[in-house]
Amino acid sequence: MKTIAIAIEEKVDALLACLDKDIQLLQKGLSRLDELRGLVIRRDDDALGKLLETIQVEANDRQRHEQSRQSTRRELAMALRYEPRQMTLTALETLLPKDKKDQITERKAEIQSLVMKFRKEHLKTVLLLSECARFNNLLLKSIFNLGKVESFSYNKNGSTKRQTDVTLINFQL
Repeated sequence: MKTIAIAIEEKVDALLACLDKDIQLLQKGLSRLDELRGLVIRRDDDALGKLLETIQVEANDRQRHEQSRQSTRRELAMALRYEPRQMTLTALETLLPKDKKDQITERKAEIQSLVMKFRKEHLKTVLLLSECARFNNLLLKSIFNLGKVESFSYNKNGSTKRQTDVTLINFQL
């Protein structure tokens, strides 16, 4: 019986290490999103290329970590006689002594907080990139649709006037 308890404790410690790695990966992801937005705003194509390469390399690490976490989860579920899909942090918290439960609860709360931040930062990044794409499309459309009556300009009274000349910028006041 003591051997089983020790094995379970070792697996819980391995899971805690996995959760710590999850926290590190989320923090790194947040910094990558922030860096990406900054590089897009500065239009630094070389640095964007390097960032993309770094992200691709890190994707392999994330995938290996995900496999490790799932393996640890399966082993812990087997040791506790649970189905792997039933082995959640919440279920685990109910089975552990207070000190381990507190450690799991702390990491779970931190991961949830980081995931919420990540979602916000991801949304900010998506909005920035979609606005860049929209602006680029408008710019290309205005360049390649020269002379077509699709552009409007506003005079000082606020009324619209169709732009029918073929210049890119109308300096008429």
